[in-house]
Amino acid sequence: MSLKPVYRLKDLKHAYAILGLFDRNLEVMKTYFDIKLNLKEDLFVSNAPEDQIEILKDVFTVLEELAPKVEIGQREVMYLLKLREVNQLEGITEFFVNRKVILYQTNGKPIYAKTRTQAQYLKTIDKEELIFGIGPAGTGKTYLAVATAVSYLKQNKVKKLILTRPAVEAGEYLGFLPGDLKEKIDPYLRPLYDALHDFLGADTTNHLMETGIIEIAPLAYMRGKTLENAFIILDEAQNTTSSQMKMFLTRLGFSSKMVITGDPSQVDLPKGQKSGLKEALEILTGIEAIKTVEFERLDVVRNPLVQKILERYED
Repeated sequence: MSLKPVYRLKDLKHAYAILGLFDRNLEVMKTYFDIKLNLKEDLFVSNAPEDQIEILKDVFTVLEELAPKVEIGQREVMYLLKLREVNQLEGITEFFVNRKVILYQTNGKPIYAKTRTQAQYLKTIDKEELIFGIGPAGTGKTYLAVATAVSYLKQNKVKKLILTRPAVEAGEYLGFLPGDLKEKIDPYLRPLYDALHDFLGADTTNHLMETGIIEIAPLAYMRGKTLENAFIILDEAQNTTSSQMKMFLTRLGFSSKMVITGDPSQVDLPKGQKSGLKEALEILTGIEAIKTVEFERLDVVRNPLVQKILERYED
């Protein structure tokens, strides 16, 4: 099949920014549609069918607008492709240009919203006391909550960070795992440690944990506590029982913020046991001060090859 014209660059100096390092941005498009796509002088050409060429034209138009203003990576390209497929590109240039940095990782990498829903989530966390972040894995629910929590701690908006998860036994019993209780529980909490290490480094994280400023613990350890002047995150909340969720929600004290994240479609509780997250979302509907931000598949910005693997398994 011959290669047809797709998009002619208005300014060739934008080519490198659009192509990405080692043409990685271009590879995202090629893998996403399983097509050939090349740049010949100032013209992109492809063997893609007409409907995909129309999508690529619109995405290249946005990319050339963004090239002099923001750094374009594979995530941005992937998100633009997904947005264009559902006709939601309008206003996206302004979104990318106006994103605000929440925090910097220890390696200097800035953290900011990568999708519109993430931006809404961050705005809601900043404004409200009790927030549910609901949706599939890979949408940044927990990572952004931890980033915001660390930012609050650094700005002295809170005095303490509490991060917790239910320790659901995924086919293994804790009693049979080696080590003391901490060593048995830590694998369940590892994603929370990893996020903190990104923002604070391992040494600072360990120091703040030793001094009690940061606490990472299984959900059962929250019983009996009233959490004042703290930023509290409950991760994997779909695996809480009804009584655990009620216990956690009633820990909220004054001058505190609570973020609850989970995916109601991925419950690991024993068959027949209702998820505390699902129940809470039903019971608490209509309480004005409690907000829920729902992430979609559109917000899962993965390597396009991973996306194809997932699609095949779903089929």
